[in-house]
Amino acid sequence: MKVMLRTSVFVIALMVFLGLPILFYWLGEFPRRSVLKEAISLLTLLAFSLMLFQFFMARSNLKVIQLFDLRQVQLVHKFIAYAVMTVLLLHPVLIVFPRLFEAGIGPWQAFRTMLTTFENPGILLGLAAWILLLVLTLTAIFRLRLNWALGIKYRNWRYFHGLLSVLVTAVAVLHAIKLGRHFNPSMVFFSVSVAITGAAMLFKMYLFPPTKPTVSAKQTVGSE
Repeated sequence: MKVMLRTSVFVIALMVFLGLPILFYWLGEFPRRSVLKEAISLLTLLAFSLMLFQFFMARSNLKVIQLFDLRQVQLVHKFIAYAVMTVLLLHPVLIVFPRLFEAGIGPWQAFRTMLTTFENPGILLGLAAWILLLVLTLTAIFRLRLNWALGIKYRNWRYFHGLLSVLVTAVAVLHAIKLGRHFNPSMVFFSVSVAITGAAMLFKMYLFPPTKPTVSAKQTVGSE
């Protein structure tokens, strides 16, 4: 019975966080561009969706923690996180990369123009999201060293990590809505709904912690 539930959850997660974005992309009435540009757009779209998925791979999702082994959940959480962060941190470079193969302004000039167009709210949101994501990534990678150097308790670090994740997600969603080429109404509704649900789960855990621990202290290795 438990194996069937695990399989069902896995299939549903694939359908929601990979299948739906691909479906929205496929059915969207967007002017198609070169294969390279469309591949980069789809990769970014899937990375963005998997970033939202991270909320459901954390302690706030008690059903997943109870259904799966915590160490496995945390391992998958970290693997997806590092893959997603790599794609999203490279997002500004990926945007201008196709210009290497096109006539007109070069990638460096396009990159510089993009970073200095401060009158565009969408670009400002993108820059803010990128900086916050970089901070989130570095503090996650060097968590143990930072906690030891600053004397931060693990619980406090989890609060910081979770709240920073919510902030990154909120700014990234606004950036995508403003400038996302493939953010039609369906993708906007999907992103906002999932982000709000994930954040609500996290805040519920922080404000109303479970009376009984869902995992032992020995199992704790570093998820939200």
